[in-house]
Amino acid sequence: MQVTPNSIPKHLAIIMDGNGRWAKKRMMPRVYGHRKGVERLKEIVMRCHQLKIKVLTVYAFSTENWARPKDEVNYLMKLPESFFKDFMPQLMENQVKITVIGQVEALPAETQAMMREALEKTKDNQGLILNIALNYGGRDEILRAVQSISRCVANQELKVDEIDQTLMDQHLMTGFLGDLAQPDLMIRTSGELRLSNFLLWQLAYSEFYFTEVLWPDFTAEELDKAIESYAKRQRRYGKV
Repeated sequence: MQVTPNSIPKHLAIIMDGNGRWAKKRMMPRVYGHRKGVERLKEIVMRCHQLKIKVLTVYAFSTENWARPKDEVNYLMKLPESFFKDFMPQLMENQVKITVIGQVEALPAETQAMMREALEKTKDNQGLILNIALNYGGRDEILRAVQSISRCVANQELKVDEIDQTLMDQHLMTGFLGDLAQPDLMIRTSGELRLSNFLLWQLAYSEFYFTEVLWPDFTAEELDKAIESYAKRQRRYGKV
């Protein structure tokens, strides 16, 4: 890949879409596609580490995904356990830090416990931040931020005139990322051309890359293609 370090996104966000369709094409149950999708995520995490990307945010489970069949949802809730059980040695070896955004408190107890364990084990790692959006919705995130700011105003801890974009950034779930909270590049696989309630505030000036490739087929080489496309773009942020 012919790109310079300056053309590598500092924060990459991915909507990992197409697992079910990938499995259906092979006459397999949807959960088979999710299992393959997890294996693909491991490859992409390591490629991001090699490229020295600082933050990778992946859309693992949305607030709307609860409407899927119960068996599929139950399977998805168990995926973090298998992911971390198999992948934790590599995460630790390569200093990958796990963080999570979303309504984690609404997840099954076993899933919450696994996430807490992963967060604790990797909290001191200094490499790539793997930020997992789990039971996450962009509108819900913005609503919670507004409620939090409103409580500060009601408690006279904050004046209305002090509310600005920086304050909003701080009250969002990605506030802990500081200057890295806004993705430079957002990738969506499977050919769908929408954000699906993902990082609605943070993606305001991100570059988008849509591909027909289904997530289980999105290899490190496909990631390199997306970054090559990003490297050719001129980001103006509304300027000429």
